[in-house]
Amino acid sequence: MVIATAGLTKRFRHQLAVDGVDLAVPRGSVFGFLGPNGSGKTTTIRMLLGLVAPSGGRVRVLGEAVPERLLSVLPRVGALVEGPAFYPFLSGTANLVRLDTADRRADPRTRCARVAGALDRVGLTQAAGKKVHAYSLGMKQRLGLAAALLAPRELLVLDEPTNGLDPQGTREVRGLIRSLADDGTTVFVSSHLLAEIDQICTHAAVLRAGRLVAQGTLDELRRSGTGRAVVHTPDGDRARAVLTALGLTVAPELSPGVVSADLPDDGPAPESLVAGLVAGGVRVRGFAVERAGLEERFVQLTGEGFDVDQ
Repeated sequence: MVIATAGLTKRFRHQLAVDGVDLAVPRGSVFGFLGPNGSGKTTTIRMLLGLVAPSGGRVRVLGEAVPERLLSVLPRVGALVEGPAFYPFLSGTANLVRLDTADRRADPRTRCARVAGALDRVGLTQAAGKKVHAYSLGMKQRLGLAAALLAPRELLVLDEPTNGLDPQGTREVRGLIRSLADDGTTVFVSSHLLAEIDQICTHAAVLRAGRLVAQGTLDELRRSGTGRAVVHTPDGDRARAVLTALGLTVAPELSPGVVSADLPDDGPAPESLVAGLVAGGVRVRGFAVERAGLEERFVQLTGEGFDVDQ
């Protein structure tokens, strides 16, 4: 695992911000870290990067203990956390040159090429000479991404990477993240935008009030939880009675001729339900099992809604 935590906990005086989180981020994945505002996402990221000391638990990043082996880990990690900070009266290029100069491992002979390449990769070549105070929020976000890409990284940690970007910029950043993953970089993306996670991530974890409530591939998260059995029949009352007898919770009628009931993962098989309905004298005109979409599943997990787009 590129990131592995065990019982990771952070307490600020009387507030428990992160409560026993066990993260497992596979190598080569684009891992979405989701949760409502205030759920503990940024605090968790700061602990992963050694910016905040945990109150309890263990952290391993790229196979090494953090914060004990931080000096060995950080050069292999690029990060954009809580918005980028730059010298406002220096140009984008000058800011990146200063950052690159501060890296003792960076070869000064190839500095200009690295800076130009990072700016080009995030679409800032035309604005490279402008002073940063004249940048829009989205341009500053792109410059932060460029800073994270100045050197080859095994892991890229991005906190709300599309914050402030217009739709075109958002698409470009999504494409950039996919290309980084294709090149072998593991990308850890914290976001509250479901569209962002749904389109670029292979895995995700959901945080609620500091606790991890779900983790796995996106397909596993979609399949988990409660589905819905939907029966089209003229025998509504009889169908409701049969489904109740089979142990399902029947939902209130939404439209005539349609009966639905919650169907948990460990509930009866669909074919058993159909057989039971027919045996009970129900004329079945149609039957389907509907699973919660990504948005509905996250609402089930957190009790709160998520933004589905910018």
